[in-house]
Amino acid sequence: MNRIASLAGYLRDQARRKLDRVEVRDKGRNARSALALLDATVYVESMADDDPFLEALEKAGCFGPQGSGEFRPGEEITRIIRFWEAGEPGELLAEIRSALQGSPV
Repeated sequence: MNRIASLAGYLRDQARRKLDRVEVRDKGRNARSALALLDATVYVESMADDDPFLEALEKAGCFGPQGSGEFRPGEEITRIIRFWEAGEPGELLAEIRSALQGSPV
């Protein structure tokens, strides 16, 4: 599995998780989050395999020790994705990149 497919699959799975989540008083938060994550999925799928963002994720170990495994983010990136509610895909990736630069994954 290449890095793009791995990251896109992870984002798509998180979007599905949001859609399956039923909360009485979420006021559409889970639906908005799912749509934002699906937008990010499409954005990632359009990236070049040598995109610097993917390189940064690989360097941080998010694709395993060989750099070609399943996408497995650390706690901070997981939290960013889990609580992403709205915004452009580039904003999500910028927040993830900022987390990579500021602390260990």
